[in-house]
Amino acid sequence: MKKVNFLKGKDFLKLLDFTPEQIEKLIDLAADFKKMKKEGKAHKYCEGKNIALIFEKTSTRTRCSFEVAAYDLGMNVTYLDPTGSQIGKKESIADTARVLASIYDGIEYRGYGQELVEELAKYSKVPVWNGLTNEFHPTQILADFLTIKEHLGTLRGVKFVYMGDARYNMGNSLMVGCAKMGMNFVACAPKKYFPDAALVAECRKIAEQTGATITLEDCPEKALSGADVIYTDVWVSMGEPAEVWEERIRELSPYRVDSEKMKMAKDSAVFMHCLPSFHDLKTQVG
Repeated sequence: MKKVNFLKGKDFLKLLDFTPEQIEKLIDLAADFKKMKKEGKAHKYCEGKNIALIFEKTSTRTRCSFEVAAYDLGMNVTYLDPTGSQIGKKESIADTARVLASIYDGIEYRGYGQELVEELAKYSKVPVWNGLTNEFHPTQILADFLTIKEHLGTLRGVKFVYMGDARYNMGNSLMVGCAKMGMNFVACAPKKYFPDAALVAECRKIAEQTGATITLEDCPEKALSGADVIYTDVWVSMGEPAEVWEERIRELSPYRVDSEKMKMAKDSAVFMHCLPSFHDLKTQVG
C-alpha cells in the first residue's frame, strides 16, 4: 500500500489545496483499500481513533460512505444531524471547533457556505474534511475519479462533459479536479449556468501546467462529440426554493441526458450521476 505522509494532520477542504500528485495518491490509496476490502483483508489503520460527522445538510451516500469507511479503518463515529449540534446557533463555529477537537481526532462537516468549513478548520487542532458545501464537494470527486480510472484505466486526456447547472459544488469541484488531473473538462449549459468566471480563470491557469483544457459550451452536440464521460446532477441544489423548479426545467431540459445525448458521445462513453436524481414522479419532490 502506498504511503500518503502528506495527509497527516492536513485538512481536506477543496481540491485546489492539493497537487495533482497528491490527488493521484489519494485515489490510489482508495483503490488499495477497496481491493483489501474485497479480498477480506483487515485494514484497521486508524483503530482507536474517534471522528465527528457534522451534517447541517442531510445525506444518504455521504453519511453512509463516511461511516462505513471509518468503521472499516477501525474508527468510532459520532453523527451530529441538523438538530444535534449547536454550531452557529447557541455556539460559535470557533468554540465548536475547539471543543470537538479536544474530544475527536478528526471532524467532517457537510453544510452551507465554504467559509463555514474553512472557519471550522481554522480553529480546530485536528483535521477537518469537507463533506459538501455550497461551493465544493471534494470527496465526491475522489470517488468519481476512482470510478473513471477503474473503467477507463486513466484520467489524463479523458474528455469529461458536465451537463446542466455548473455553478455550484459539483460543477466547481469537477472542473477543478479535471484541471488538476490533466483532463478535458466541458461545462455544457445555457450561459447563465456556466461556472464562476474567476474559478474558470483559475482552473485554466492550472490547466496550462497539467495539459488539461477547460471549455464552456451551450451546444450539447458540440460538447458531447468525442466525450468519454458524461456527468450530470440535479437542477435544483439543496437549500434553493421550490419556486425555481419551473424555470430550471424549462431552461435545462435541452441538457437532460438521455439515450439521444449518449449517442452524440463515443460509443464507449460512460454516464455518471452523483445522485440523488430526479427522473420520475415517484418521490415527494416529484
